[in-house]
Amino acid sequence: MKLSDYVTDFLIDKGITHGFGYPGGSVTNFLDSIYKRTGEIQCHVVYHEQAAGFAACGYANVTGKPGLCYATGGPGCTNLLTGIGHAMYDSIPLIAITGNSNTYERKGDLPIRQRGFQENDNVAVMKPLTKYSVCIDRPENIRYELEKSYYYAMSGRRGPVHIDLPMDVQRAQIEPSELKGFCPDTETGSSYNEQKNITGKIEELLLRSKRPCFILGNGIKTAQLKREAGELIKKFGIPYVTSMIAFDVLGCSEYNYGFLGAYGDRAANFVLAKSDLVISLGSRLDIRQVGARRENFAPNATIVRFDIDDGELEYCVHRDEISVCMELCDAITLLNKVQVKPDYDQWIGVCNTICEKLAGFDEKLPNAYIREISEYIPENAIISTDVGQNQVWVAQSFQLKDGQEVSFSGGMGSMGHALPAILGASYSGRKRPLVCICGDGGMQMNIQELQYIAREKIPVKMIVMNNHALGMIRHFQEMYFDRVYYQTTLQGGYTTPDFVKVAEAYGIRGMAVNTLEDLKKTEELLKNDSACLIEIRIEEETYVVPKLEFGKPNQDQEPLIDRALYKELMEM
Repeated sequence: MKLSDYVTDFLIDKGITHGFGYPGGSVTNFLDSIYKRTGEIQCHVVYHEQAAGFAACGYANVTGKPGLCYATGGPGCTNLLTGIGHAMYDSIPLIAITGNSNTYERKGDLPIRQRGFQENDNVAVMKPLTKYSVCIDRPENIRYELEKSYYYAMSGRRGPVHIDLPMDVQRAQIEPSELKGFCPDTETGSSYNEQKNITGKIEELLLRSKRPCFILGNGIKTAQLKREAGELIKKFGIPYVTSMIAFDVLGCSEYNYGFLGAYGDRAANFVLAKSDLVISLGSRLDIRQVGARRENFAPNATIVRFDIDDGELEYCVHRDEISVCMELCDAITLLNKVQVKPDYDQWIGVCNTICEKLAGFDEKLPNAYIREISEYIPENAIISTDVGQNQVWVAQSFQLKDGQEVSFSGGMGSMGHALPAILGASYSGRKRPLVCICGDGGMQMNIQELQYIAREKIPVKMIVMNNHALGMIRHFQEMYFDRVYYQTTLQGGYTTPDFVKVAEAYGIRGMAVNTLEDLKKTEELLKNDSACLIEIRIEEETYVVPKLEFGKPNQDQEPLIDRALYKELMEM
């Protein structure tokens, strides 16, 4: 059979039903094979390869299957990179397929830059941002490399893999029964460190602890363990905080005290500062979460970290922390074996008092917009955000309802993520409300995908928070560069279009909002079954608060709270 037909069969056998990409000469054999199996798998043309990568991630997030993206060689491959990096840093399983020049057109050892048209060393380009990257130079290796790639994408800490298929390899004839398969080494993938009597240690720590706290990270979401994590929290009755991109991990919960970190909720950071035991599940605890001086984070607490990636655990927060490298499903099983359940009512009372005394301190107009919008978004909705101030406002102020999921670009922090990510998420397999929240900068990064929405009639509700600036960087310039707003505001050379008119040019209904009162007029648009774009025009300078000054402890964020209140909270 034709090799590209074999690749298509493999993807179908793995349950992958949708892919995203852009056609090009060196992937036409692959696309023709996909076309012949249209009833079982569909590939959707986006309008920029970067969007294909993000859309594949959106699909993976809601289905648990690897996302599929594809591109032609050369520029197609390089344009995929940002979405691939997003998958790598946020642990999203993804299969990227690129075409390339015929193997007999390669430059080989010739001292020239290029021989074949769009010839490029795609493996060298992709390797730093993937778990595995391979060029199939010999057709007889296709089964082995497909199985190996899929294994790496889905095993251990999940992530993207890349398969480069030269044109002559795609069209080669193979005999499937003669192909060699991949048999994973039991030591391949993540290490599993089952420490002796870890259950006993945690029981001992809980019995000694007066102020324990869980940290729930994005690993809970990528491993699809939300229900299990929720049951664990209920079992122990212990307060928890989350990382920012996992703020939706359990939705609403009486034990939730917000997300931690530089832009995190003040209450969450105070709770951690006062804890004597911190148990982290699937959170990297990077500098944005724990601060530049790691020893200042939860200074009086014993830290227990469960993570699938032993490399992350080597980056210690405290020198004496307890690190356990294992799958989170195994970690939750282990924690469920813990039998002790002390009474933490007094500690929960302290946490609640902290929340009450800090309530409303950082509420600004953009937060009020987000809070109001969330009232109109139905249960079970999928929400994607971009990167910048809009992302933090959502994490701070979006009031979650049952079944809602929020997709961020975390480690890569890529503008342009929101719109294509929600397109991929629309293929979840069941009808769910779709919401995309952007800033004016992020929206313009992949604004061409409005044509995708119009073409496919996807009922996405797009909210553009237009403050006529690259707000987060403008804030940096205000703080550190004497208010020289170069390239971030109208005066500095940055401009924005009329987004409503842009949407209408694509045949999508739009509406402008100038006040919080105007937002109520959008309720019908947000609840109907058609795509719409709502541009919220914010004329005032915007800020993300609270914000941590470099080197300070997490709980002492800017703008500073009254020093007497700070002392009172720390002494509670």
